Order: sequence, then structure tokens, then C-alpha cells
Amino acid sequence: MIELAGIIILGILAQWVAWKFKIPAILPLILIGLLVGPIAAAYLSEDGTKWIEPIWNGKNGLFPGEGLYYFVSLAISVILFEGGLTLKRAEIKNVGPVITKLITLGSAVTFFGAGVLAHYIFGLSWRLSFLFSGLIIVTGPTVITPILRNIPLKKDISTVLKWEGILIDPIGALVAVLVFEFISVEGDSGFTKTALIEFGKIILFGTTFGFTFAHALAFAINKKLIPHYLLNVVSLSTVLLVFVESEIFAHESGLLAVVVMGMVLGNGKLQNIKELLYFKESLSVLLISILFILLAANINIEDMLLLYTWKTAVLFAAVVFLIRPVAVFLSTMGSKLKTNEKVFISWVGPRGIVAAGIASLFGSKLLKQGVEGAEYITPLVFMIVLGTVLLNATTARLFAKVVGVFLKKSEGILIVGASKISRLLGHYLEANGRHVVLIDSNEGNIEKAKELGLEAISTNIYSETLTDNIELNDVGYLMALTGNSDINKYAIKKFGEQFGENGSFRLVTNEEMLDETNNPKEGLFSHKDDFNRLSELTRKHPSIQEIDLEDKTHYEELITISNHDEDIIPLFVKDSEGELHIISSYNLEVKNIEEGCQLVYLGKPFDVDNVPTVETKGSNEE
Repeated sequence: MIELAGIIILGILAQWVAWKFKIPAILPLILIGLLVGPIAAAYLSEDGTKWIEPIWNGKNGLFPGEGLYYFVSLAISVILFEGGLTLKRAEIKNVGPVITKLITLGSAVTFFGAGVLAHYIFGLSWRLSFLFSGLIIVTGPTVITPILRNIPLKKDISTVLKWEGILIDPIGALVAVLVFEFISVEGDSGFTKTALIEFGKIILFGTTFGFTFAHALAFAINKKLIPHYLLNVVSLSTVLLVFVESEIFAHESGLLAVVVMGMVLGNGKLQNIKELLYFKESLSVLLISILFILLAANINIEDMLLLYTWKTAVLFAAVVFLIRPVAVFLSTMGSKLKTNEKVFISWVGPRGIVAAGIASLFGSKLLKQGVEGAEYITPLVFMIVLGTVLLNATTARLFAKVVGVFLKKSEGILIVGASKISRLLGHYLEANGRHVVLIDSNEGNIEKAKELGLEAISTNIYSETLTDNIELNDVGYLMALTGNSDINKYAIKKFGEQFGENGSFRLVTNEEMLDETNNPKEGLFSHKDDFNRLSELTRKHPSIQEIDLEDKTHYEELITISNHDEDIIPLFVKDSEGELHIISSYNLEVKNIEEGCQLVYLGKPFDVDNVPTVETKGSNEE
């Protein structure tokens, strides 16, 4: 009882430390696990016992026999399912081929390259060397996501790393299983036949079970066959059922099944998807906290001493600084990624829970079989996991700045509200090279935005999901465009600091519009345009126009026209380099207006031959 409670308490404490110091939680978790496990046994306990013993040894321990590995497998299935839920097809429209190559060609490079290195550096047999290389193929989402959350990057870079981390987990597990079968089956011909059969069974049953149960669960949820209070636990039990059933038909196909299930549900029209994500995310945090402490504590001090040699440093350096870059550069050939972006992706390749869990399982099995050299498998994989996490967690932000992928100025735009005017603005901004994300709690508006090819998130402005979304790391502008003034003000207050570092704007309220003395600093477009006027003009003239500017005087003339014409609303100024500048109702003058600039506006074309001669104070308003 004390051990179980201690693991949970220490795990959550490690998560808090990770949040406080902005490091991946796996780092303090593994260090705690080593402390209460092998270090305690060697240096801190009077009788040489571990403070936490994961496997029952006849005197103490939490899990009898292979119980630990059953628990690890089930926990990993939940973690990967939660990761699959976050994978959206719309994210990969620019980098889909890169991700595909990374999890195929990149995996092959890592598998063969690391296998050769392990054989010649540590003298392991070819079979054990390739088992090691198969285990370190994976780059887990449990460690990449916390790193990416703290670094403002272009969306394409963070998307590549996130998708690779989730999709490559079942691939690495599959390769490791095939190599393990190779070690266990006598004779190369026997292996070839067995491997082909196992490979086919894993693909067939993994995809079939995942796809089928995903649609069945979605049907049950959408038809309200499951009461709301049972939604999360039924979903959890379904995930475990899919994993176990798939494993029964094809060993190690369960991971593929749960990832497929998560992806199908995440990209389908599933009601209550947000609640499901909240629950699974909280559960994943708890499971990750428990798993890493257990697996690290399960290592023995003798295993750690095996790594006390120069060979360990050479192998680690070769894997990180040679194999990973070669895999990334070969996989990104012909892509739109720049060289510095490829270098950064090469640098960020931390291994995670799947590598550690399967290594512990296979390492112990091979030791029981008496395979020579099997004692190296678990410590070597843990060395790669801990080393890559430590390296990336401490240097990724600095390295991003060194290679020039760190966004000094976040140019992405978050639009609160996905109404027709928001969709029109979003489409224009996207066409002009800006990363735009629309958020709304109205599913109909979100679907219409997605039909236009816009990135749109169905969420409640009062929820916390946006703050952890790594795809929003490049957002620096916030525009609140809903018809509810309270929501607009709340959005500025809650997200202004995180997503509006370059500017947070909202529509003026009807009361502010009628009071010339009440013009808020965050007012958007003009002091006489609220949501109702924008919506009405969007209905009458659903198009965004551009008109060339000659100089500042010309700009002021056009603003004067717009002040007297109900069918024109100025939106942005586009400079000669194509950069857009939001027009704020509060500013009294726009700087750097010169030939080559354009005024971007909503409504009908300007009647430039009918410029009013009356000069007003409002003629200089932006």
C-alpha cells in the first residue's frame, strides 16, 4: 500500500516539477525511479533492498511474474489512444509526405544504422544489436510534446515532430517484435516464414479492430446509447477491449489498433470529443507518472554498471549526432522544409515510454532464455531514453535560436469566433501567408470553416485546452470577433498575454460605438463597426477588396470615404513586402504609408471620384 501510494505521490510531484521548470516530465520521473530503485538498493538501504520493487521477488514487490509488463502494455495502449485522438488530417496538408518518409525510410535508417553501431561498438550479436535498434526507433509523444509546448516554432515543424512521435510508436514496437521472433525462432528459414505471417497478422488485425471499434463507439456515443456519466469509463473500457482482443489474435498488434482507433475517432464527427480528450489526457498523465517510476526502479545497479564505459558515450553520440540527422535529411529530401528546419528536427528525437517498456519486457524474457548479451538490452535502451530526453529538454530552446527556427515574432493569428465574417477574414489571411486558427463552440461554424480549408478548433473559450496546444506556438495576434461582447473581453483577458504578444484586438460593443469618448485600446477596425454592422456588410458584400495607396494623404482620403459610406469597412494595411497590419480603432495615425502599400477593406469597391471635401477628426482614424 505504501509503495503504491508513494509511486502516485512521487509521480504527480515530478509532473509539477516538470511544469514549474518547463522540462519533460520523463526526466524527473526516471530520476525518481532510479533513486527509489537501484540507487536506494546500492547506497541508501541498510539491507540492500529497493524502496520500490516493481516485480515480486518472494519477499516484496508490486507485480507477480509478468504482471508488471501486462500493466505497462495496457497503460501504453491508453497513452497512444489519447495521442491518436489529437492527430488531425488537416494538420499535415503541407508535411504529409515528410511524416510518411520519417516513419518508413527514417525508421529503416535508424534500424540498420544503430544495429551496426551496437554490434561493432559493444560486440553484441547481430540479432541483439538489431533488437536494440528496433527499440530505439520510436520518438515518444510523452516527451516531445512538453518540449514543443515551450518553444515557439513554425506549425510545420511542430506538426512533423508530433505526428512522428505518435505514429512511430507502433512501428517501433512492430519491428522489435519481429526481431524478438527472429531471436526466439530457430533457423533463418523458420524466421522468414514466421516474420511474414506475424507482420501480416499485426497489420490486418490492428487496423481492422481499430477501425471497426472506433466506428462502433462513435455510433453509440452519437446515438446517446451511453449515458453521459458513463461516457469516459465506457470509452476507456473499449480501448482496453480493443487492445486485448487485437493482442489475442496477433501478438503486439494492440498498439497499432489503439492508434488507429484514436485517429478515426479524432477525425470523425464525434459528439463529446472534448470531454473524452480531457479525461484521457488526465489519465495519461497519471499512467505516465506511474510507468516511468516503475520501469526505472526495475533496473538493477549491476545493469547500470554495464554502461560505465567509453563505449556507451560513443554509441550515444553516434545515434544522436549521426543516425538521427541522416534519417531526417534523407526523409525530407525534396520537401519545402528549409535546411535549418531539418537540422532542428534532427536535433529533437527523444525516446519515450514505449521504448523503455518494451525493452524491459524483452530484456527480461531473453535473460530467462539464457541469451548471451541480453543483459545489455534494457540498460542500453534506458541510456538512450534518459540521454536524449536530458539533451533535448535542456538544449532544444537554445538550439532553436541558434539554428534560426525560434520565432522571434509570432505572426500566426487566433480568431475567436468562426462566423461568416471570421471565415472571410481567415480565408483572406491564409491566402496572404498567415497561419490562422479559428475557434468556436458552434460545431456548424467550425464545419463551414473546415470546408474552406481553414484550421478550426471546436472548443469553449472558458476551457483550458488552448493553452496546451503546440500547434498554436506561432500565434502572436488575437482577434475576438464574436457577437457576444462579454466573450470578446474575456478572450482578451484570458489569452491576450499568451496569444496576443503582438496585439490583442476585439470588436467594439454597441455602447462603445455610440460613445465617441469610449474607444478601447484593443478596439478592432474602427470605432463605428460592431459585430452587427460587420455581419450585415458581409451579407451584402461578401468579399475583401484591395486598393493601391499612393501616400499617406491618399490613405486618409480613403478612410474619409469609408467613414461616410456604410458599405465599406477598412481592415488592414498591406505594405510593399506583403505584410499585413491590423487597423485598430484606437490608433489615430498609421505610419509608413507609401507607394506600394494597399488598403484592405470589406465591402463594395471605392468610389474614388467622389471623395468628400469635408475634413473631420475621424479622417485620420485607422
